[in-house]
Amino acid sequence: MIRTALASRPVRAGAALTAVAGIALLSGCAATASEAEERTTTDSGASSTDSGSTDSGTASGSYADGTYSADGSYATPESVETINVTVTLENDVITAVEVTGDPQKRESEQYQGQFIGGIADVVVGEDIDDIQVSRVAGSSLTSSGFNEAIETIKSEAAS
Repeated sequence: MIRTALASRPVRAGAALTAVAGIALLSGCAATASEAEERTTTDSGASSTDSGSTDSGTASGSYADGTYSADGSYATPESVETINVTVTLENDVITAVEVTGDPQKRESEQYQGQFIGGIADVVVGEDIDDIQVSRVAGSSLTSSGFNEAIETIKSEAAS
């Protein structure tokens, strides 16, 4: 009998803990449901207003759709070069890119041309937050100017 009583105590204690946890969980759900109902009814009395604002915030992303341009510069052993970057954003994704340069040296002209010829393959279709190019078509220095311009564009497009 003592063995049975001792054996049932852990079961009763476990059942009691489970019951307390269940009550705490349910009371948290009830408060959450109550708060959600309260928010819904205070938003112009329409439940679709609350969910609509959440959906539109998620769909628009963290950057405003549009076309943005910025300059980026980078140093070469002979000069400081500048490029202009124009990107079109839709739902934070780059849908088009155009890079123009004004090379100061012949070698820079070659590398900028290679970069310009290959950059679209690297960034179009990618989320702007995932863009950090290091070498494009053999050009590595031009990438730092491009990355600088992308950072400027991100700050301009931030909603």
